[in-house]
Amino acid sequence: MESALQWTFGALVIVTSVLSVFYSYRSRRNSDAVMRGLYGAKMNICLGLTLILLALIQMLLFSGSTLRVIVGSIFFVMGLFNLFAGMRNHSHFTKHRSSAR
Repeated sequence: MESALQWTFGALVIVTSVLSVFYSYRSRRNSDAVMRGLYGAKMNICLGLTLILLALIQMLLFSGSTLRVIVGSIFFVMGLFNLFAGMRNHSHFTKHRSSAR
């Protein structure tokens, strides 16, 4: 069971990390400000999910040392902040994109 959980979390971390890099590249290369904001928001969402998954790996799959719990908690809070900031920015730029049409 623990091995399957490790593989699942590992695969999800890799997927969200690759998506974060992809959206970061698209955000930096796009000349349209609204699309740049949308790609940046998607990058924040993926980065937040990556940090949350890393925190879950730290907290669930390893022994509970104090340092590991503290680092996992910091990753979790940073991940939640990135996730919610990305969701807020995504809704903001989606409204701008629909009103520009």
